[in-house]
Amino acid sequence: MKLDKIYKIGRIGVSLFLVFLVSCKTEKNAVAKKKPLVDMVYPQLDTENSRWFFFSSASRPFGMVNLSPDTEINGDWGGGYKYTTDTIKGFSHIHEWQMSGVSVMPVTISTASKKDIFTSFYSKFSHETEKITPGYHSVLLDKYQITAELTSTKRVGFHRYTFPEKEQKAILFNLNTILGPCDNTNGILQKNSDDELSGSLVLSTNFRRPKPLTVFFKIKLNTPITSIEHDNKTNNYLINLDKADKTVLMKVGISYTSVKNASNNIQQELPHWNFDQVVTDSKNEWNNLLGRIEVEGGTTTDQRRFYTDLWHALQGRKMISDANGAYPDNTGDKFRIGQLPLDKQGKPKFNQYNSDSFWGAQWTINTLWGLAYPEIMGEFVQSLMQYYKDGGMIPRGPSGGNDTFVMTGASTTPFIVSAIQKGIITEDLGNIYTALKKNHMLNGIMGKAGYEHTTDIGGGLKYYIDNGFVPYPIPEGEFGSHQDGASQTLEYAYQDWTLAQLAKKLKHDDDYNYFMARAKNYQNVFDTTIGWMRPKDVNGKWLENFDPYKYENGFIESNGAQSTWFVPHDINGLVALMGGKEKAAEKLNSQFQASQKLKFTSGTSHDAELHPEFSRIPINFGNQPSIQTSFIFNLLGRPDLTQYWTRNVVKETFSGLSPATGYNGDEDQGLMGSLNVLLKIGLFQMNGGTEVNPEYQIGSPIFNKVSIQLNPNYYKGKKFVINANNNSPENIYIKEIKYNNIPVQNFSISHSAITDGGELNLEMSETPKH
Repeated sequence: MKLDKIYKIGRIGVSLFLVFLVSCKTEKNAVAKKKPLVDMVYPQLDTENSRWFFFSSASRPFGMVNLSPDTEINGDWGGGYKYTTDTIKGFSHIHEWQMSGVSVMPVTISTASKKDIFTSFYSKFSHETEKITPGYHSVLLDKYQITAELTSTKRVGFHRYTFPEKEQKAILFNLNTILGPCDNTNGILQKNSDDELSGSLVLSTNFRRPKPLTVFFKIKLNTPITSIEHDNKTNNYLINLDKADKTVLMKVGISYTSVKNASNNIQQELPHWNFDQVVTDSKNEWNNLLGRIEVEGGTTTDQRRFYTDLWHALQGRKMISDANGAYPDNTGDKFRIGQLPLDKQGKPKFNQYNSDSFWGAQWTINTLWGLAYPEIMGEFVQSLMQYYKDGGMIPRGPSGGNDTFVMTGASTTPFIVSAIQKGIITEDLGNIYTALKKNHMLNGIMGKAGYEHTTDIGGGLKYYIDNGFVPYPIPEGEFGSHQDGASQTLEYAYQDWTLAQLAKKLKHDDDYNYFMARAKNYQNVFDTTIGWMRPKDVNGKWLENFDPYKYENGFIESNGAQSTWFVPHDINGLVALMGGKEKAAEKLNSQFQASQKLKFTSGTSHDAELHPEFSRIPINFGNQPSIQTSFIFNLLGRPDLTQYWTRNVVKETFSGLSPATGYNGDEDQGLMGSLNVLLKIGLFQMNGGTEVNPEYQIGSPIFNKVSIQLNPNYYKGKKFVINANNNSPENIYIKEIKYNNIPVQNFSISHSAITDGGELNLEMSETPKH
C-alpha cells in the first residue's frame, strides 16, 4: 500500500475517532442535562441546625407521612434528624408543626441483649453508609448490621429492612416517648392477624397546641408475626419475626380519624409490595414539581442549591385528611371527624392541611406558589376556608385540626387575597371576604397575640382601631407571646391594605375607605425626629432611651432598624416620612453596608448567644421581618442597588451546600427556601401580589436562563422564560429589559403579562445603570 493511501486511511480513522469522541461527549452532556432534578437536591443542607419539621427524606410533597430517622428526639429545636448526632433513636412517621408520632426501630435480638432491648435499642450509624434523596432514605444501623430503607406514599410509610442472616429479627415500637415538640402518650398496639397490627397514640398538649390529638395507624408486614411483647416500664412493644426472611417489608398507614381510615389509606395508596416501584413513583412526583422551574447556567453547586431550595418550598405544611376526605376537626368544644366535599368520582376536592404560620408568606410562597404552583395555592385557600366553616375563623397556623395562633396578625389575608387577585380563586368571593373581614375586627384573629388561645387582648386591636396604633406595653398585662406594639401596628396596617384591595374588587366602597384609612396607621409609629419606627405607650408617648438596634424592643423577632422598612403596601408614603427617595436609599444602603459584615443574617440562636452583635444587625435575612429589603431599592429609583445587594445576599448567605449552614436562621416550613428561589430567579412581589393585576419587581438572576412551566388549568401561556444575556458573577447589573421584544420600564412586569407566556430578556453588564 502506498504511503499516501495509508495517510488518507489514517486521517479518516483519526477523523472517525474524533467524531466518536465528540459523539460520546455530546451524549454524556445530554445524559448530564437529563439528570433527574430530584438527584440535584441535597437534603442534608443545614441539618446541623435542624428543627423537628425541617428535615425531610422519605416523604411526598405535602404528604401526611414524613418518614425519616431521628437522632434527637427531645425538643422541637434541634430535634429530628440532626447531622452532628451519630445515633439513630428510631424512625418516626410524623415530623410536622407541633406534631410527631409512630416511632419504630428494627432490631436483632441475642440472649445478651434480650433483657435490656426495651431501653437500649438505639444504634450508631455513619453518614458514609447513608443515601438520601427526596422520597428515599437508606442507612446501616451499626449495632444490628441492619440496612433500613424508607419510602412512602402520601399517607403510608413503607419500610424495607435487610437483616443479617441467622439473627433473631424484631421491630420495636416506641409509642410512648418524647418525640420532638410533644409527648407521645397512651400508645397501644394490638395484633389483628398473623401479619397485621393496629394501634394508636395520643399527642399530648403543649402551650402551642392546647388540645390533644390521637394518631391512628395500621401495620402490614410481608412476614408472619410470631409474638408481641409489651414492657410495662417503658410501655414499648416488641414484634418478633422469628420466621422472617432476610428482607422484611412493612407498611404503616397513618390517620388522625380512625384505624379504619388508616387501613383504607393503605388500600388506596399502596395495595402492592413493590418497594422499588414506590421509590420510583416518589421520585417522579418530586421531579414533576421541581421541573416546573428549569435553570441553566451558574455552577453545578448553584443549581444543586437552587433545587434544594425549591424542594424546601414544597416539603412543609402537611395534609391531615385521609384518602376518603375524613379529617380531624378540633375547632369546637368537642373533637369531631369532618368530611371534605367530594367530586363526581367520590374523591376529595382538596386536602385539609396542618401548617406553621403564614407570617412572612407575602414575600415567599405567595409569589412562588402563585406563579409556578397555582393549584397548591388554591388548595390551601380551600383548606383555610374549611377551618372557617368549622370553627368560625380563618387560622394563621393550624395544628391538629385547630389554630395554634402562632405569631401575630391576620397573616393569611395577604395569602388569600393574592390567590384571588391572580385568578386562582374565583368562586365564593363574598363568603371569603366576610371571613377575612371578621379576622380584622374585634373578636377576630388580629386581636390575638402569639399563642393567645383563650383571650383576645394581647393583639391590642382595640387600641389600634381607636388610637391608630398598638401600645407597647399593653396596659392590661401579658397575654400570649409577641406583644410588640410597633410591629403589630405595622403588620395590621399592611394586612388592612390587602383586605382593602379585595373590598375594592367586590365594590364594598365603605369598607375599602375604612381599611385604607387603617392602612396608614404605620405613620403613627414613625418618629420623624430620629427616622425610625418607634414604640409608643398607651398615652402616645415614645419609648424612652430607644435603641433601634435592640432586639425585640417593641418589635417581633426583629429590631427597629429592620422593621422600619415593613411598609410593603406604601413605600412612597414611608419615603415621604424619611425626606424623599434619595435620603431613603442612602439610609437603607448604609444598613446593608453594615449588615454585610455579618453576612446579612443574625444567624442561629447559638450565634446570637456567642456574639450578641448578631441580634443588632440592621438587616436580617435569617428571619422574615426584613427579607424584602433588597427589592425596596427598585421602588426608590435605584434598581442597581437591588441588583447589587440581592446578588451579595445570595452569595454570602444563601449559597453552598453544607450540613453546617444553609438558611442561617429559621426556615419556617419552606418560607426561606421560597425566598431563595425568588432571589435567584430575579422576581419578587413587594406587597405579596395583592393589588389588582399583581406586579413583580425584576431583580438580577444568578442563572443564564430560567424557564417556568405555567399550569394550563390556570394560565393562558405555556411557558415564561427569563434570559439573562452575558450573565456572570461580575455582570450583575441590568442595562436593558425587553419582554417579547417590547421595552420594559421601571423594572417591573405584571402577573397577567407573565402568565400569558413569553420571554423576558435581560442584557447584563458589569456597570450599573442609574
